Amino acid sequence: MAEFTHFNKQGRARMVDISEKGETTRTAIARTSVEVNEEIYNKVTHQQMDKGDVLGVAQVAGIMAAKNTSDWIPMCHPLSLKGIDVSFEWKREEDTYRLIIHTSVKTKGSTGVEMEALTAASATALTVYDMCKAVDKGMVIGPTYLVEKTGGKNGDYQRRSE
Repeated sequence: MAEFTHFNKQGRARMVDISEKGETTRTAIARTSVEVNEEIYNKVTHQQMDKGDVLGVAQVAGIMAAKNTSDWIPMCHPLSLKGIDVSFEWKREEDTYRLIIHTSVKTKGSTGVEMEALTAASATALTVYDMCKAVDKGMVIGPTYLVEKTGGKNGDYQRRSE
């Protein structure tokens, strides 16, 4: 059984020492969604939401969240990110609309960027909710998941199904 590196000799949590790990290019892609009603869909797509450009603000929130992931997640290392992208697509599902949020994060470093991609996706979705909640508080966020990651000693990961 592999040694758990996230615990010290007393069994308490610690930030892992990555100083001896080699730098490689690392990427991560995450996805989440926000299910909204037709009124929100129409207001967002026609730029008629009272709080402003929902997708523009949410995109910036996602980028800022990725950059600050180590402030949110206690054991994450602060990283120098080399690229962050947040994009959107709409899907119609019977009486609702689903805003699909795609995030991708890239760095060259000693640890992966999965948490940064997931944090970006989550913050983006939460910002959409915040900007639209005056119209309908019944929006549903999720599922949120890692789509793929590359780089590092554990190799690449690709989610089997979407």
